[in-house]
Amino acid sequence: MPEEKVEIRLDADVFHKRARHFLSNLKSSPNKEASDELIQAFQGVNSILVVVGELREEYPYQKSTAIQQWLLGYEFNDTLILFTPDKIHFIVKEKKAEVFEQLKQGDRQVPFEIHKRSKDSSHNQTLFEQIISKISEGEQKRVGLLLKDKMSGNFVQEWQNVYNKFNQNFEEKTTRMACKISTAMMYRFINVVSSVIDEEKEITHEQLSEDMENMLYTKDEKWLTSQKSLQDVRIVDFSRTDVCYAPIIQSGGVYDFKPSAQSNTDKLHDGTILCSLGVRYKSYCSNIGRTILIDPTKEQEKNYEFLLDIQRRTLELLKDGQKIGDIYSRVMNFVKNKRSDLADKFVKSLGHGMGIEFRESAYNVNQKNTKVLKAGMVLNLFIGFLDLENPKASDEKSKTYSLWVIDTVKVGNNSSQLLTEGNRTLDSICFSLKDDNESDHEAKETKPRSKALENKRNTTRKSAVLRTKFRSEEKDDESQDQRRKKHQEQLAARKQADGLARFSEKSNEKTSQHKAVFRAFESYKRDTALPKEVKDLKIIVDSKSESIILPVFGFAVPFHISTLKNVNKSEEGEYVYLRLNFMTPGQATGKKEDNPFDDPNANFIRAFTYRSTDPLLSEIYKKIIDLKKAAAKRETERKEMADLIAQDKLIEIKGRRPTQRLSDVFVRPGLEGKRVPGELEIHENGLRYHSHRTTQKLGNDILFSNIKHLFFQPCDNELIVLLHIHLNNPIIHGKKKTKDIQFYREASDVQFDETGNRKRKYRYGDEDELGAEQEERRRRAVLNREFKTFAEKIAEASEGRVDVDIPFREIGFQGVPFRTNVLLQPTTECLVHLTDPPFLVVPLPEIEIAHLERVQFGLKNFDLVFIFKDYSRPPVHINTIPMNQLENVKDWLDSVDINFYEGTQNLNWAQIMKTINSDPADFFEQGGWSFLKLHSENEDSAASSDSASEYMQSEDSYEESSSDDSSLDEDASDVSTGSGSEESSDESAPDWDEHEEKARRADERKHGTKKGDDSDDDRVKSKKYRR
Repeated sequence: MPEEKVEIRLDADVFHKRARHFLSNLKSSPNKEASDELIQAFQGVNSILVVVGELREEYPYQKSTAIQQWLLGYEFNDTLILFTPDKIHFIVKEKKAEVFEQLKQGDRQVPFEIHKRSKDSSHNQTLFEQIISKISEGEQKRVGLLLKDKMSGNFVQEWQNVYNKFNQNFEEKTTRMACKISTAMMYRFINVVSSVIDEEKEITHEQLSEDMENMLYTKDEKWLTSQKSLQDVRIVDFSRTDVCYAPIIQSGGVYDFKPSAQSNTDKLHDGTILCSLGVRYKSYCSNIGRTILIDPTKEQEKNYEFLLDIQRRTLELLKDGQKIGDIYSRVMNFVKNKRSDLADKFVKSLGHGMGIEFRESAYNVNQKNTKVLKAGMVLNLFIGFLDLENPKASDEKSKTYSLWVIDTVKVGNNSSQLLTEGNRTLDSICFSLKDDNESDHEAKETKPRSKALENKRNTTRKSAVLRTKFRSEEKDDESQDQRRKKHQEQLAARKQADGLARFSEKSNEKTSQHKAVFRAFESYKRDTALPKEVKDLKIIVDSKSESIILPVFGFAVPFHISTLKNVNKSEEGEYVYLRLNFMTPGQATGKKEDNPFDDPNANFIRAFTYRSTDPLLSEIYKKIIDLKKAAAKRETERKEMADLIAQDKLIEIKGRRPTQRLSDVFVRPGLEGKRVPGELEIHENGLRYHSHRTTQKLGNDILFSNIKHLFFQPCDNELIVLLHIHLNNPIIHGKKKTKDIQFYREASDVQFDETGNRKRKYRYGDEDELGAEQEERRRRAVLNREFKTFAEKIAEASEGRVDVDIPFREIGFQGVPFRTNVLLQPTTECLVHLTDPPFLVVPLPEIEIAHLERVQFGLKNFDLVFIFKDYSRPPVHINTIPMNQLENVKDWLDSVDINFYEGTQNLNWAQIMKTINSDPADFFEQGGWSFLKLHSENEDSAASSDSASEYMQSEDSYEESSSDDSSLDEDASDVSTGSGSEESSDESAPDWDEHEEKARRADERKHGTKKGDDSDDDRVKSKKYRR
């Protein structure tokens, strides 16, 4: 006989009691104040994951099933339980979910959530991804697993597939972060070396290596936060950062490419300098190596450019399915065919595999290795030439030099991707110690060196004085425009490669998360909740439930106000007509996209029309309008507050008043009521603004973790001195949401005395103008110093999370970002306007590209559009920039590595971004942003053809005239006729009197008036002047 099904009953009281005890210990275990026994039991994890697959008899005793027995009293197969400090998550089948619903009983319930599995694998994958997102929430992401338990079954296999995919993403993110830190350290090393050589300091290789290694262990991480490669440096755990090996620095003709090489005790030589360093972050390694050239010869530059060509060729060969030995052979053949004289100096190995181990010898990239590369592998790519000869050396140590470029790369399906970028081109590693007007011979004999160590490629056009009298000598030097164009091409290629890498593997992750989501509205849960007036079968407007109840064929039918599109009222004779139009699929609801529907193929009611002689219908119309407005207002407020997040509480300084405070400052946006000054105080984890003269308080305190940018703008050439804070997430300020808060003090109020900030009781006669100007400058200097010092204290209190940024007024330009023409000032990380609201803060790292519009001859202004990397954000438009600022804007965009394009027309960016968001992968496969360049070239060709035709027409008109002083009106020129032939004699052409008469008649036709005597006098004067 078949066994009877046993009804499972769970004890909710026991579950909540034991779960409450378990979660309290889990929550307190990471704290330092916890007991040693508790810390040892949980080992500092923030969540615990228990996965049970098939229940097999050969494994009766497992900790996962023991936890189920302890909490639930039963063992459940194919079940996942996630314990977090605040909540428990269950993933079970739908039938088991009904059993777990029994736990929703009792007074002191532990928060838990039941996720129902189904037969749909995509649905189950979504559930697993949600669990992984719960594990990865917060700063600490340590999860406890029961590794000794043996799990099997389809459920376990599905979970492991999703988890392994997430783990691979974690490995890639960690490796990329290690590469970013390595790149930042190399950038710092190049700056240190340039300063050492410029200041003629003596330092050994070993000492410089120690300084670079100690840099990673210092508490001062400003050198990291200042690098563009570490935009997300705030999430870096520097306690888990270490060097893979002591940095290797070599110079002075002695070079070693062996893995065992070390920095020796020789002094740094200003010739060819090699440096390599590696950083390990969360156990994953990275490596980078660069060559620094001081006063290189043309031959050295040529060899280094060839080295970069070899690296580009190697990156194309490193792809999935390629044998390692074949790759080295093809690279070696490339070197022999292009530069056979350098073949014997080329390295014998192109690097090795890298991951948790720095050197995986099984994947050495040499000619003998027969292993096959796979996509996703990380390699240390080493390209170099050892012991090259320099016949034009200036000293003995420079006669022998070596070149290398080392990078961490990721193997892809079609090619490899560089993970350590920057500082590879000659522009960034080539420096000159010579003055521009010095020859090579003079540079050798001159002992005092230039005090401005400059990039050799940037020494052109530093002065208005020509470096040579012969144009032929300048042919090798690139103009500034050519260099900028070349740099933009590099940025465009890099942007295209990044776009392909960004969306090729995530083609399924399109912008669906930004699409409108169907929202279900419920007017009444049951019939008894309807108003009593429905019995009369009248139109009822229920403001409480936000619904309209309409009589339809003898029934009272409620409609939620959100389903109503609009309502119209009209009167014809004694009748009043009321028409209610509802939302239906296919209707345009406004500027936004159509509203989503749960089932667009269902039947919908489009409109109702009611006719009545009752004048109350007009009152009902007014109520519906008011209800619609109130609902629209609430919906707008809901959307505005959607991105608000709960902040941590401000930790105040206990026992005393904060000593670090800024007094008598005003806040913008202003609070309601009278404008009164207040104080800005620095506490342990944030800022607080309050006023002693009023009970008003800032809606939310400003935490250091929420500060994205901190700006200090001095009062030079301004009426106020200010501190501006741009936040990561908006807060409620007063009653409004804002991401920008500003604290300022007026700098030009002469009615206040500095001794007490009170109005002067007596005003004497005119002060001496010179003394007044000196006093004004002194007051402004004091204000600047006070605000700047306070900003630096904020940066210091934030422990490196916040840096002070100051706008560069000298490279600012005028523009219209909103409605008024303002001065836009670049900073290190942003483009800002802070003087008057509305404020503008455009972070440069978030910009994808810039587009210059209306750039054509004859216009006085042009426009600038910024497109962000987050394609869901609307582009920022800055209009009416003076045309004389065009080159300055281009130079600035190029200097901050922003790829820009230009065109003669304004583009419809709303439609363009909608098309891109529909399929970003296809957009980059079709060429990406290169369509802007093609669009600009097409416009230029059209403009050139138009200008050519205009030129020909103007030439004919010019040939028709017989005088250089022709100033006739357009109408007069249309009246004039002639063949324009050069063979026509002067006698056949019309004389000056005939021209004057034609011009007079044309003016009379144009203005409808006749010229008076003054015009006749002018014509007489013209005749005399011509004679």
